[in-house]
Amino acid sequence: MTTAQPSGNAPESNAAPKSQRIGVPKEIFPGEKRVATVPDVVTKLIKLGFAVVVEQGAGDLADLPDSAYEQAGASIAPSAAALWHGSDIVFKVRAPTAEEVNLMHEGQTLIGFLWPAQNPELMQQLAAKKVTALSIDALPRTLSRAQKMDALTSMAGVSGYRAVVEAAGAFGRFFNGQITAAGKVPPAKVFIAGAGVAGLAAIGAAASLGAIVRANDTRAEVADQVVSLGGEFVKVDYEEEGSGGGGYAKVMSEGFQAAQREMYAQQAKECDIIITTALIPGKPAPKLITAEMVRSMKAGSVIVDMAAEQGGNCELTEPGKAVVKHGVTIVGYTDLASRMARQSSTLYGTNLFRLTEELCKTKDGVINVNMEDDAIRGLTVIKDGAVTWPAPPLVMAPKPAPKPAAAPTAKKGHGHGEPSGPMPAGQLAIVASVVAVLFVLVGAYAPAAFLSHFTVFVLACFVGYMVVWNVKPALHTPLMSVTNAISSIIAIGALVQISPSANAAARPNTLIIVLASLALVLTAINMFGGFAVTDHRLFDLQRGVFADWQSLRHQGRNGGTTSLAQ
Repeated sequence: MTTAQPSGNAPESNAAPKSQRIGVPKEIFPGEKRVATVPDVVTKLIKLGFAVVVEQGAGDLADLPDSAYEQAGASIAPSAAALWHGSDIVFKVRAPTAEEVNLMHEGQTLIGFLWPAQNPELMQQLAAKKVTALSIDALPRTLSRAQKMDALTSMAGVSGYRAVVEAAGAFGRFFNGQITAAGKVPPAKVFIAGAGVAGLAAIGAAASLGAIVRANDTRAEVADQVVSLGGEFVKVDYEEEGSGGGGYAKVMSEGFQAAQREMYAQQAKECDIIITTALIPGKPAPKLITAEMVRSMKAGSVIVDMAAEQGGNCELTEPGKAVVKHGVTIVGYTDLASRMARQSSTLYGTNLFRLTEELCKTKDGVINVNMEDDAIRGLTVIKDGAVTWPAPPLVMAPKPAPKPAAAPTAKKGHGHGEPSGPMPAGQLAIVASVVAVLFVLVGAYAPAAFLSHFTVFVLACFVGYMVVWNVKPALHTPLMSVTNAISSIIAIGALVQISPSANAAARPNTLIIVLASLALVLTAINMFGGFAVTDHRLFDLQRGVFADWQSLRHQGRNGGTTSLAQ
């Protein structure tokens, strides 16, 4: 298992760097069925310039035979020792054991779940080997570009789904309600403590099975996500912000915890299934479900404690086991993701491939652990034998200084509903004088019959301006009813002037008949045109509302956005 040597035709100083070999050993942790890469990912790694070697039988428990890896271009190592000694980079799922660390050599790079805070002795062992170690669990999850590499999120999603499957297996009834000839079966009530990635996955799975789903989280911002997946967000009757750093929840105050325990006690009495997902980085899992709450649950109920590996959220949880206490089945499996080994391996392998892309941007089969890159720096816990964990906090880009508010400028009046400034005094005086002279002339020389019609005309102009022209365009459609009423009055008046039954033909003033006929034509155009435009707009509105409803329905079926918190 040696890499190709550089050609002897060129000087050593000018030789291209050797492509590195990625090794994928078989996981030896008890009960671990996952493997760090899959055949589809092997093909992609080879395209980046790497050689890939897989230990014999590494993927058997995930239904990935050695032949599938060979077809993808990987070579098969006959033993763990051969793989570790012949690999420049090692992909793992679980942290290496002391025996595996002894197989490592100086200059090697290790990538996997190392949990540096929980494994200080492992950090010292790796540092003594003078290797470089990247802990995938230390990824700065607040970086948007880091999401493609976030294996914690990938594994949490699988675990949340599997938790519902385990709960269904231990529960003695349907999840959804049933109406049969033998009687009715009520739907199961499921309560999920913690609405991070795992909790949201559990909510979606339980809701899809037809259960009544409730959920709670210390972070109020996830309430909308719970509802979007078909659940009901149960709020604690205590106001306190629960968001912590890196997308996780924080340790809450004693007052909040007391109110939270009271709410959990009530849910324990009402619900059939409880799934707990609460974890706080670097600290034991908080105890949410007490023994007294377990005793208050109905016989045949189920608790799935997803935090069992960190001590459990339930006081009666036994890590790695499913036990029955007080008539309640308490599932404390620590290998939920491993119970869906092929799916988990595919997602995890993809996460590591995306990380490899960031490490090998030149695509020449050689990684570069760039400590200037925020994502890579956060992942790197040991660099060439020197412990670099914990990484310094991310330096956030300073917010741009707020721009000074611009001085308000008066808009010139133009068009319907636009504000207009006051008319200059001189111009106003001229317009008023001209209008006054015209009114005096009309009053002095016009016949009495004309004055009544003129008065109505002036009032109509004023009302038309105030009702139509001087309002916002957005209000024109609601005001259509008002304008139609005015148009109807005009139409009736015009008909009276030209109707034979009203003795219009005997009237000497032909001008009135002509004007009335013109008014009738214009009013008809305004009324029927208005109805046509209104119908068209209502049709467009209905079509838009229907399209929005279809879009929301599609989003609801496929699930909403999820938080990065575990």
